[in-house]
Amino acid sequence: MAKHRLSRKGRYVAWAATGVVVAAGAGIAAQTSMAALAWPTQKTYTGRAFDACTAPSSSAMKAWKKDGYYGGVAVYVGGKNRGCAQPNLTKSWVKSVDSLGWRVIPLYVGAQPPCQKSRNKERFTAATAQSVGVSNANDAIAKASALGIRPGSPIYLNMESYDIADKACNDATVNYVRSFTKTLRAKTYRAGLYGFSTSSAKAIATAKDRTDLPGNLWYALWNGRETTTQDWPWDPKLYTNHSRAHQYKANSKESRGGHTITVDRNAWDAPVAIIG
Repeated sequence: MAKHRLSRKGRYVAWAATGVVVAAGAGIAAQTSMAALAWPTQKTYTGRAFDACTAPSSSAMKAWKKDGYYGGVAVYVGGKNRGCAQPNLTKSWVKSVDSLGWRVIPLYVGAQPPCQKSRNKERFTAATAQSVGVSNANDAIAKASALGIRPGSPIYLNMESYDIADKACNDATVNYVRSFTKTLRAKTYRAGLYGFSTSSAKAIATAKDRTDLPGNLWYALWNGRETTTQDWPWDPKLYTNHSRAHQYKANSKESRGGHTITVDRNAWDAPVAIIG
């Protein structure tokens, strides 16, 4: 697969170890610790989205938008473990693709679990999970804001595969995710998590204590099925009302309008960035 988040080899090692736009308050019920805040109206996109390791050029985005197959694009706004340089990803690029009608999905590659086998530049431990969650969330907000991504937008935390059967590691990871989420919400950014259906996404979806967990879940299940409902692996009452996304195919080399990009394919029914 493409070197999207960690290195290609590292991501596989880690794994082995383990539309329509609407303005609504969707997903709010699934989120906690936010009742006292004045929240901007959420922007939700339902349709196809792609993510690529490097944000494509403006000309490629114009051509792909004209093609019409995808309506959403996920971009890696920051994180020490981000796998690729982002020469195209600027505030003007975000504004430009938004004006073309693209729905932008911010993704942040934060610190990774202590038991994860992949190579990465930043990890947390059981002792540092909470503090690193705070610092990562504040950095994610700063990076997103610098790109013109406004409060009320989601930021999806990229958590690669780890052994969720390792209780100490899983407890530390969930603690980190809670801290990241709570910090985002304190500054009126919505929280989401990207992870594999056998690993981090499963840990979040099956956690009994739902306090300060992300209100939106983006699960990687590479089964080729373009759906967020028919293959949902967990309690069907969870993450309803525009709070799910499904990465159903990875490393898809596609040519549209004369521009070839290697992408991951996603079925999207969840919040997207508010640009301005």
